[in-house]
Amino acid sequence: MTRNDMLTKLMELDFISLDLGLFLNTHPDNTEAIDTYNQVITAADALRLKFEESYGPLCSFRSYATDTEHWQWENNPWPWQKEANVSFAGKECM
Repeated sequence: MTRNDMLTKLMELDFISLDLGLFLNTHPDNTEAIDTYNQVITAADALRLKFEESYGPLCSFRSYATDTEHWQWENNPWPWQKEANVSFAGKECM
């Protein structure tokens, strides 16, 4: 899976978890939605960890510092830089 594939999948999983969370606000006893929500969160956490091991932290407040001598956040493209964003159907996001 490429870097862009991983970022796209993470966006999908995060959107699904947000949507399910909103649904569960009004349907708190729906066990199927709860199970799906937990599966999506687990999948997103695993993919996020895999991404961060390969490419560095996605955000400064969620990641742990794997390099204890250098702060990794400064070495990655910032969200407003072109190379930090994925493209959809050949179109740049920005």
